[in-house]
Amino acid sequence: MTIQRNNSNLAVRGIVGWIGVLLVLSAFILTTFEIISAKDLPYGVLNALGAVGIIISSHAKRDFQPIALNAVWLLVAAFGILKSVI
Repeated sequence: MTIQRNNSNLAVRGIVGWIGVLLVLSAFILTTFEIISAKDLPYGVLNALGAVGIIISSHAKRDFQPIALNAVWLLVAAFGILKSVI
């Protein structure tokens, strides 16, 4: 029972991580093709949510380099979100 729960937890966190990757890539693609601006609120939100997803997935695997990178990514995205709404 415990092993099965741990495996399903890892699976869910893996899916959350992949969603995070898709959100960060979406922000990158949308800005590259000038569909949104890096100053727009959706850009910051996509990056922030993506970073959180990658952090959750990386934490489950005890993979600390992506956690450090995405913690900084999250802080920068939060600053951008604040800047876009103020």
